[in-house]
Amino acid sequence: MQPNDAAIIHRPADHRPLSRRLRRAAWLWSRSQHQLVTLAAEFADSGEWALDGSPTAAHWLAAIADVETCTTREWIRIGRALRSLPATADAFANREISYAKVRALTRLATPANEADLLAIARTTPANDLARALAAWLTRTTNPDALDRHHQHRRSITRRVQPDGMVTYTCHLPPLLAGNFDAALATRVMRSRPRPKDGEPWPTLAQQYADALADLLTNGTGPTVTEVVLHVRADGATLDDGTPIPGTVVERIAPTAFLRALIHDTEGNPVDASPRRRHPTTRQQRVVHERDRHCVDCGRHDLLHYDHLLAYEETHHTLTTELQLRCAPCHRRRHQQQDRQQRAGVTGGIQTSPLIDHARSSISAKSSPITRVALWAGSTSPPSASATSSATAWTDGAPRQWC
Repeated sequence: MQPNDAAIIHRPADHRPLSRRLRRAAWLWSRSQHQLVTLAAEFADSGEWALDGSPTAAHWLAAIADVETCTTREWIRIGRALRSLPATADAFANREISYAKVRALTRLATPANEADLLAIARTTPANDLARALAAWLTRTTNPDALDRHHQHRRSITRRVQPDGMVTYTCHLPPLLAGNFDAALATRVMRSRPRPKDGEPWPTLAQQYADALADLLTNGTGPTVTEVVLHVRADGATLDDGTPIPGTVVERIAPTAFLRALIHDTEGNPVDASPRRRHPTTRQQRVVHERDRHCVDCGRHDLLHYDHLLAYEETHHTLTTELQLRCAPCHRRRHQQQDRQQRAGVTGGIQTSPLIDHARSSISAKSSPITRVALWAGSTSPPSASATSSATAWTDGAPRQWC
């Protein structure tokens, strides 16, 4: 073995912090991605790939990079789009925006709207960019044209995974997606999952798969679900914030339940009657309008209305003492309370200023102030039904309270 060979094999250990090494690796990767999509587009237009007998440039690239053709087609598409988007291309080359953001931008950006979309991308995390772009598109596009675009883009694709499972990718108009979400969430909340012999407890993802299987096998049956569309000054959205074209609202309004939710001068939804354990439909609307998602993890489905203090302690239900929590976070919170109580900690969890405020109000025996909420509509949607688990179905997904 030559000295040079030993030097190659026995590399000195890199003692730099992992964070620094990861930043360096991410920088190199981002620079390589910019070069890759640019060269891929040039290569596709050169015709050089045909000399090797490849059917397309994407096939040639897939063979030499050992990736799928759908990946190389995306490289070519992005590289070609960047030619007419110089500001986006420069921002990508200078690592001001990531490949993930460029991939989303190039699906909507044109020379006319590039500046607006690039400004959104610079200030929006990659995880939230798709929703931000959808909201921008809803605000700036003719509703009829946007509705036609959604109908034209609808699709379902299928692919087999290495383990034999099958993955479906659905592109659905937002209202149809809302109905689908509501149907699945209702089944998940109505089911009583139990682990099979020797198997772990089913995850939420597995429960959703079981709900889809039930939907395909048994159909909708007598199940009634409700999809809520919020119509505000800045546009219409589903419960989870997905933008809805105005034409969809106009189309369903004649047969929909209409309710007006009144806000105070600071923009907060107004409270409702407190004298019952379970929140009224009006109180549910108030809490949902205020929180809009699980206050702990941010998810928009499987939401419960959680009393900050147990009803047995307060003997009232106020919107100021309710919070939206998804089923896992709700269960986790009460499990933590139970553990603390078994350990001799009184009063449960004391980490929220809202809880401390509520307890001080109770100890002072102050009378809760009841505000009035005004609702429009003479017909009520599916109402809460008394069940042993105190579960009711509304807002497109079941709710549970404690």
